[in-house]
Amino acid sequence: MTDSLRLGVAGLGTVGGGLVRLLAAHADRLALRTGRRIEITAVSARDPGKDRGLGNALGDARWYGDAVEMAADDDVDVVVELIGGETVAKAAVEAALSRGKPVVTANKALLAHHGVALAAMAEKAGVALNFEAAVAGGIPVVKALREGLAGNRIEAVYGILNGTSNYILTSMAESGASFEDALAEAQALGYAEADPSFDVDGVDAAHKLALLASLAFGAKIDFGAIHVEGIRRVSALDIAFARELGFRIKLVGTARSTSEGLDVRVHPVMIAEGSPLSHVDGVFNGVVVHGDFVDRMMFEGRGAGAGPTASAVMADIVDIALGVRLPLFGVPVDALLPARVMPVTARQGACYLRLSVVDRPGVIADIAAILRDEQVSIESLLQRGRAPGEGVPVVIVTHEVQEAAMARAMARIGALASVLEAPTMIRIEEIKRA
Repeated sequence: MTDSLRLGVAGLGTVGGGLVRLLAAHADRLALRTGRRIEITAVSARDPGKDRGLGNALGDARWYGDAVEMAADDDVDVVVELIGGETVAKAAVEAALSRGKPVVTANKALLAHHGVALAAMAEKAGVALNFEAAVAGGIPVVKALREGLAGNRIEAVYGILNGTSNYILTSMAESGASFEDALAEAQALGYAEADPSFDVDGVDAAHKLALLASLAFGAKIDFGAIHVEGIRRVSALDIAFARELGFRIKLVGTARSTSEGLDVRVHPVMIAEGSPLSHVDGVFNGVVVHGDFVDRMMFEGRGAGAGPTASAVMADIVDIALGVRLPLFGVPVDALLPARVMPVTARQGACYLRLSVVDRPGVIADIAAILRDEQVSIESLLQRGRAPGEGVPVVIVTHEVQEAAMARAMARIGALASVLEAPTMIRIEEIKRA
């Protein structure tokens, strides 16, 4: 057996603690697989005296208050960055790469914003920069795209990439709860942070989608060009109507190659009950990949948590122990193409439109006239209940329409005196074929 592989772990939160436990449980198994012992020789975390429930699993590992200082430790071969955020994490990763040390990270925000520059540093140093744990937790979708599907031209990637939002939408569908009540439940169970903005506003999913799109299409993705919407405006009423129409509502990240550029966006969608992502529920994630030779493949599993994420981190460490080094995004940085991201207004597809209107004669005719003027064709219309002179919900499902036309129609409809609140629009997607 060759010399051990010595890890410096920055961050001993949920994932860092999970990694320590995994290594303690499977050290012998990992040594057999890699031909060398994997051990933690240094850690960087606040408050060394805090009880993290790790017992003696860290042994004689040195403690650092500064992750950058830890990265410079000569007794650290690989830096595992599990801090999160961008400032300290970026400095620690740069410190490791500049010293020719491989890095494993679970930091999707860091790579979504700085991945190309860090990949260039890793290539110059001739070391690995691995990030399986940054996308979809324990699901090995990065390896699938970068290695398993390397012989395919990837046509599309779709995914439920945020477990918090998926849990909230699942809870709303199962119990009829409001968004606010479902969010409070998710927070009480520890699935949502006290400030849930990154999750429920779609930012976390967009970070992950940017990485998947770069991998799938060998492209530099400008994060600011990705259209991002969250789930705050999805109501229990929308979920009930969706079920009546044969759909489920999910927060989905979409990356497709089109003749107008890359279609990269995150927002709530209605997907048919029989589609592959429709029953990925709770905190689970699901990713669908279309390749020209494999057709459709689906990956599903836990997208977060100590165990699944630590499992993904260890997979990257094992690669380094075995001497495997691949470009961050599957191709060298110089070969990455600048992505032309298609504006969301160019999307062509069906839409669900929910209105709250005054129940009086002529209102539907006014709405239909606006849709006609904007070349929006109605597939179906639902109105439930009667309340003369008061507000009632009206749901319209359109045929395929260009989003720019839909946006114009919504603005005009929203300005009608008979429409009592801003219209709600949810895109309808077919997650069946690329």
